[in-house]
Amino acid sequence: MDYLQLTQFDIFKGLKSSQIEQLKPLMTFCSFSKDMVIFEQGNKAEYIYILAKGEVAISYKPYDGQPIVVARIHPGNVFGWSSALSRDSYSSAALAVVESEAIRINGKSLQTLCDICPNTGAIFLDRLAGVISERIRHTHHEILALLSNGIDTDSECLRRILSNGRKKGIHN
Repeated sequence: MDYLQLTQFDIFKGLKSSQIEQLKPLMTFCSFSKDMVIFEQGNKAEYIYILAKGEVAISYKPYDGQPIVVARIHPGNVFGWSSALSRDSYSSAALAVVESEAIRINGKSLQTLCDICPNTGAIFLDRLAGVISERIRHTHHEILALLSNGIDTDSECLRRILSNGRKKGIHN
């Protein structure tokens, strides 16, 4: 991908071409076929991904339940950020919903970037933090669905949960 293609994604917007050139050696472009498992929950967390094309479902499997989709990743969004957080393993799984393409960056390489190019590293990590925090902010509905699972559908509690969700713009 060239400079203009990369700057279409929020995480790269505003970076100078020289800064993107410093990031390029860290990037690998990869493709995923429909229904391909990109990584499983518990796999070694090596890479962070920026989706360039397609859609990826992120699922979490509690130890005592079935896997649930907690997020749908669209182009420009980041997934697999356990590696950027220096975690040993991924806390969720990623599956290509449709044929997809992504930019893959080794999490340890990001730390090296900060040593070699501190300004570019700091800017990129700040952008990454913004993307991650935005996604966490938009997981309210999925978390609420988990918490309300098993509540009697006729209960006053569930009616209030749903009512509060509608007031906040959260829909089932």
